[in-house]
Amino acid sequence: MDPTIRDVAADDVAAVVGLVRELAEYEREPASCHLTDEQLHAALFGPAPALFGHVATVDGEVVGCALWFRNFSTWRGVHGIYLEDLYVRPEHRGRGLGRGLLAQLASVCRERGYARLEWSVLDWNAPSIAFYRSIGAVPMDEWTTFRLDGDALRDLDRQK
Repeated sequence: MDPTIRDVAADDVAAVVGLVRELAEYEREPASCHLTDEQLHAALFGPAPALFGHVATVDGEVVGCALWFRNFSTWRGVHGIYLEDLYVRPEHRGRGLGRGLLAQLASVCRERGYARLEWSVLDWNAPSIAFYRSIGAVPMDEWTTFRLDGDALRDLDRQK
């Protein structure tokens, strides 16, 4: 096994889309995942990329990914990273690839002077929660995530 963590490349897009679809399946929402190769390629490699990523490879095969974007802390006055997706195929878990992807993001934060690395995890995902706690991450229990999409997003837009 030759594990590597590196920046996502254009040639990785199809594999990463496959991993995102596997993550959606794991999170019990496969019908909600509509990501296409074209969309991901444009987001990562278009004229003004707002999405960034890293992949974990084993013997050249992409087996994990981290997709993220910059956020901003008005209280700290600097950017941070919001990790949208972290996924490693089940057969490759327990080998340090998830930790390696997160360590790479920690390095990006440190190198760029970003204040923090944040992400969400489903309440029922006990293995991931245990892993995150093991690396020193703390839950933000006092915060509730809200989402506006679909009809509610459209209806609010009509109210302007």
